[in-house]
Order: sequence, then structure tokens, then C-alpha cells
Amino acid sequence: MVTGVGRVGQIGYAVADGFARAGARLVISDVNAVGVATRAKEFAARGTEVKPAAGDLTQPDVAKWVIEQATQTYGRVDVLVNVAGGLVGIAPVTEAAPDVLDKEILINTRTMYVVSRAAADVMAAQKRGAIVSFASVAALNAKPAMAAYSAAKAGVAAITRALALELRDFGVRVNAVAPGTVRTADNRSSMGDTAGAAAHWVEIGDIVNAVMFLASDAAAGITGHVLPVSRGEL
Repeated sequence: MVTGVGRVGQIGYAVADGFARAGARLVISDVNAVGVATRAKEFAARGTEVKPAAGDLTQPDVAKWVIEQATQTYGRVDVLVNVAGGLVGIAPVTEAAPDVLDKEILINTRTMYVVSRAAADVMAAQKRGAIVSFASVAALNAKPAMAAYSAAKAGVAAITRALALELRDFGVRVNAVAPGTVRTADNRSSMGDTAGAAAHWVEIGDIVNAVMFLASDAAAGITGHVLPVSRGEL
């Protein structure tokens, strides 16, 4: 189960593609129903078993329904990857409106919380599973003009650590990656190659590899960890 799979060139699609190439059966979700349906057709055309499940993942009933699509289609949920989220805006605290913080928490922290909550019940009953979410290096170290985003992603990190302890005795592992500046289509468009190079671009493939490692049996002894994938960006 991968969220945030609406557009080619972005992290959610790349993560789903990585699992598809490894032979996984997929459920993909995003608020963009047209994008999810299109991506599902693309995966299916390559021979991947895939179930699209579009919806507003900030809503608990939608999150529960999306997880049910996985259990009804495949009988279980082995892995959940919470990619859905984003950066609302960049501005100093003194200039950003308070609702910027609300929006950042809504799309980043709340989405991760409600989808993980829905998956946790299923995985605990299975006595196995792995959840991998997306924090950010901005959650680990201060970033000027990014306080709201940093706070939201710090919330993801905190929930990851708490949920790992809550699910430890059920055989479910919970971890997160904390990317630096990733060379996505959107970031290249908004930042330009020069600014990205100065920030030391993280390649999407680096992120995919980290996610798949944390989701795999090779990481069986790792839970409650937030893994920076930043090429040294602090």
C-alpha cells in the first residue's frame, strides 16, 4: 500500500514502481482520482497486480476504506508506505499565516496518522507488517522559513517512534525516512538546477532504496528509526 501515487516523476510513484518491479501486488492511493486511475492502468499494462483507491486520506473513514481495499483484494497488508504530503509554502514565522501550519499538519502529520492507524489494526491482527513514513531532514534540524513544514514532519517522526513501541509486540515494525532535497520534477521546476545542486540533490532512487530496505526482512531488527537520506544535508 503506497499513498501519494498520483503523478509520474514524484516520490510516491517511484516508490510504487520500485515495489512493482520487485514483484509486489499494489494498492495505490492519492487525493487525485484521475492520477491514481491512470497510474494503475500503467502498472497493470506492465503486468503488476494493482488496485487504485483514491480519496482524501486526512479523513479516518477514507483511510479505513483504503486499507480495506487491500484486505478485500489481497487478504492482507504487508507494507504501508506513507508518502502523501507536501510543502505548502516557505516563509518566516513572522510572515506566514497561522493557517499555513494547519495545512502542513493536515496533509503531512494527520494523513500519516490516520492511514497508519487504519493499517495498524490489520497488521496487529496479522502479527506482521511494516510501516514506512516520510519525515524530513527539516524535522531533524532547523530550517529558516520552514517552521510549519518542519513541525509537521517532526510530528511524523514522533508518531513513528511512538507507534513502533505500541506495535512492537505484534510483530509490526514502524520506521521513517527523512529525505533531504530530492531531485523531483516539482523541485527542479521550483528551485532550478543551481539551487538544487547547492543543496546536494538526493536522487529519487536513493529514497526508493531506503524505503524498500526498511520494509524488507533485511531490516527485521529495525523499528522506531528515522533514517536520514540526505547526502550530508543537515
